[in-house]
Amino acid sequence: MAFPGFRYASTGILAALKVGSKLKPGGKDKELGLGVVSGVATPLETEIEPAVASMAHLQQILSTYLDAKDIATIRDAYRFSDQAHLGQLRTSGSPYITHPISVAEICAGWKLDAEAIQAALLHDVMEDQGIAKQDLLEKFGDEVAELVDGLSKLDRLEFATKAQQQAESFRKMLLAMARDIRVILIKLADRLHNMRTLDAVAPDKRRRVAKETLDIYAPIAYRLGLNALYRELQDLCFEAIYPNRYRVLEKAVLAARGNRREVLSKIDDQVRAAMPEAGIESEVLSREKTLYGIYHKMVEQKKSFTNVLDIYGFRVIVRTLPECYMAMGIVHQLYRPVPGKFKDYIAIPKVNGYQSLHTTLVGPFGTPIEFQFRTHDMHQVAEEGVAAHWLYKADTASLQEIQSRTSQSLQSLLDIQSQNGDSGEFLEHVKVDLFPDAVYVFTPKGKVVTLPVGATTIDFAYAVHTEVGHKCIGSKVNGRLVPLQQQLKSGDTCEIFTSKVESAGPSRDWLQFVESPRARNKIKQWFSRERREDNIESGREELTKEFRREALPIQRIWQHEAFLAEIEDHSYADLDSLLAAIGEGHVSARSIAQKVARRLQSDDNEELPASVLPHRGPKRPHNAAGVHVEGLDDVLVRLSRCCTPVPGDDIVGFVTRGRGVSVHRTDCSNAVSLMSEQAARLLDVEWDHEQGRTLFRAGVEVVALDRSKLLRDVANSLSEQHVNIVACSTHTGSDRVAKMRFEFEMGDPSHLESVLRVIKQIDSVYDAYRLVPGKGG
Repeated sequence: MAFPGFRYASTGILAALKVGSKLKPGGKDKELGLGVVSGVATPLETEIEPAVASMAHLQQILSTYLDAKDIATIRDAYRFSDQAHLGQLRTSGSPYITHPISVAEICAGWKLDAEAIQAALLHDVMEDQGIAKQDLLEKFGDEVAELVDGLSKLDRLEFATKAQQQAESFRKMLLAMARDIRVILIKLADRLHNMRTLDAVAPDKRRRVAKETLDIYAPIAYRLGLNALYRELQDLCFEAIYPNRYRVLEKAVLAARGNRREVLSKIDDQVRAAMPEAGIESEVLSREKTLYGIYHKMVEQKKSFTNVLDIYGFRVIVRTLPECYMAMGIVHQLYRPVPGKFKDYIAIPKVNGYQSLHTTLVGPFGTPIEFQFRTHDMHQVAEEGVAAHWLYKADTASLQEIQSRTSQSLQSLLDIQSQNGDSGEFLEHVKVDLFPDAVYVFTPKGKVVTLPVGATTIDFAYAVHTEVGHKCIGSKVNGRLVPLQQQLKSGDTCEIFTSKVESAGPSRDWLQFVESPRARNKIKQWFSRERREDNIESGREELTKEFRREALPIQRIWQHEAFLAEIEDHSYADLDSLLAAIGEGHVSARSIAQKVARRLQSDDNEELPASVLPHRGPKRPHNAAGVHVEGLDDVLVRLSRCCTPVPGDDIVGFVTRGRGVSVHRTDCSNAVSLMSEQAARLLDVEWDHEQGRTLFRAGVEVVALDRSKLLRDVANSLSEQHVNIVACSTHTGSDRVAKMRFEFEMGDPSHLESVLRVIKQIDSVYDAYRLVPGKGG
């Protein structure tokens, strides 16, 4: 634990480096003691090497909006983090504690509360240093511990691929974010500082991290309205992925800036002079497109840099909302507006709450210039998004409102994470959903619905309400009937017609053209529920097959549903839930069968049903055929295919050349021939009733009057009886009598009678019997 009044890791690291201690990036020096340099405690007042990782600047920011008590708790978190990361260096060689401090400073710039700043300082102690969540809970409280836990990746669990680990870590963060939006704000601050210091890592890792940031974290910043952060992340990613293109474009922009300085200065002077004349108090700011924005436009529109003219723009910030429209009118009188280049994001805000008027004008010398008009509050939200609301928070109710607003803006992400698809599909859906382009469509009552570009009327229906989507049977756009796959454009008014039939549902064909992840996931959820019975049946078949593979007592196990339902670690509510999960592919049937086998073979199974447990009497060797040969326990024994004996049949053994003992029914024609010709090679054998865990094959012949779908009905009945069909043949004679022969595996011979009884109940079937020597055609 830290000692008050002493310098900690930063100073200790500097001094240790001076006296020759060897520290490796990401490692720890066990010889360094807390607050001790070469065995001497260093008071804060002592003037030695300045601390590399001082929190003085952070404290200066915090003092502008937090009281002394909150700052004291943050200082405790700093000391704890400093101690936890003692001796650990970043790849750049600087003390690791510099990273949490920088993340905390970014969060403080957003005026986040004391708990969030503490979590920012502690965000890596669980992941990197193995600090337990319980330790954080006891020292800093439940709120801080939950924030840090939500920020910790799942590095310590084993995943098949890096992509799966990334997906599950991101899924965990989304769940934590749904409970507390500060999780994603701290994560974005963490990613921003990592991007700012990305030069220190290897080029391949640099590109990988930048690509991930551009695909996921930058769009999340956009969705939350953190536009300043969004633009900086884009430029940093562009520089990391395409360093040469970045440098070339940067030089071109600097040159163009010099060439257009006179034009920009003239526009700025004219606008500044025009506003006071109209009685509008305003602030005029010049703005420049980001390098990534310019590059993206060049690639998307296949233009050269010289053809991308709207690089520069102006932002006019006024006091009230009506003044936004008045200011735009004044500027329109100064310069000619470009038709079709006006957007009113005040009347129809963007998904992230962004509000502004956008217009493009033809400036001096024919240069197109974009203007934006907004109030000071709109500007604050435009730059800092959801983080701006922390400036005005007063009580718990307002925090809940912030949480609710942000959860709504990211609801589609939460919908995606609730689906149990594979990691690749999950991340691809996330990337599609985060793509910032959108269209704005009106309901018949004038409500605005935001949808991704390419969205159809089905996407619109699901955006209105899930049940509206499920029961959608037709649509109108701008008063005209259109097909359901009709793509919508901004400004369209869409009306949905729904079915009054209670059982109405979506079509699988919709999955071919819906664009929004929400609609796609809701359609899949509906079919998942509808397929529950099929999934249960499929899961039962898969599990039965794996039970056979493990040679388990199938019939006895199925009699104990509670035992099976609880065999899975997550303990499903009932057996049907477990079987449905197996049928949907969420749980492995093989893993369940292996767990059952381990439990049955374990000595610690007093709680298991007695009828399921294996016999505990004196053990004798068993073989796969389930037949005991007296005096030859280790001999290979196989059941003959010519008569397929099962337990209960009278059997005889025959010693073969190089293939062990072959077991026949005593009435088998081959056995009768062997008895008369090679009696010396016959053996007395008996069924090993103690084993009871062997698969047997049985042949069945079904005789029926031929009809359509007869074979399907018989095969379905066999499937419902959980037998594995391994061979099938059918023949229909001229008299329209069909004879079908099936060979299937089963674990319990007594099951055969019930199988035959079920088959005889099928329409058109008038006989079904086991194939034995002397019977059947």
